[in-house]
Amino acid sequence: MTKQGPTYAGAFAILQGALLLSGCGQPDLSEGNETIQMTVSNAASAASPKAASVKPVAGPERLVLAFGDSLYAGYGLARGDSLPDDLQDALRADGINARVVNGGISGDTSAAGRQRLAYTLDRLDRKPDLVLLGLGGNDVLRQIPPAETRANFVAMLEELQKRGIPVVLTGMLVPPNLGPDYAATFNRIWPDMAKRYDATLDPFILAGVLGDRALMLPDGIHPNAQGVDRIVARLGPVVAGRLRAIDPAG
Repeated sequence: MTKQGPTYAGAFAILQGALLLSGCGQPDLSEGNETIQMTVSNAASAASPKAASVKPVAGPERLVLAFGDSLYAGYGLARGDSLPDDLQDALRADGINARVVNGGISGDTSAAGRQRLAYTLDRLDRKPDLVLLGLGGNDVLRQIPPAETRANFVAMLEELQKRGIPVVLTGMLVPPNLGPDYAATFNRIWPDMAKRYDATLDPFILAGVLGDRALMLPDGIHPNAQGVDRIVARLGPVVAGRLRAIDPAG
């Protein structure tokens, strides 16, 4: 037996069987509901070595909403190790005065995200400068028809476009064992949406991480802290570039 982790198809076979990404129920969006917990990475995280700035932080504050499922929420990770926390540290190390709000909820499908997006945006203290949209993994797990997933993304991106908020899409890919027709139809959603709504696309959020046991939690599905670091090493410059494009002077 080698030390290599499971293949991409094998890892997603675990996903299908365990439904670990969909382990939490859908949120109750009634008034006063506290299910949606948007944790803000703040200056306290700067005490860790990972948060040490390389460049001086300058410019106006950039508010980023990371809106997704357990891959954003920080499933199985210690406080401060989630993707939004790590991304904020990386942006600040790059000199960007960023505040990243964690709007991830474990178990969310694209339909659940569609249901709560406007509510989440309205709860922020101001309009975000950028939204990271990272849903779709649970749609794959449940083998939701791609047309439904596409319709949900259209609705979310229409809402963000109406509010004038730029978007970075972090995509999902279907494993080959679900069949070429399903995979081809599903996988086209993200590039099509990016083109249609002028969103920046990161094609697969788990690229370079899924299948590597050293970068994954024991469930084989979610990244560990080192895996999140690897994702942010790729995603951070993408987000930084989009933020700078919004206002190069910032």
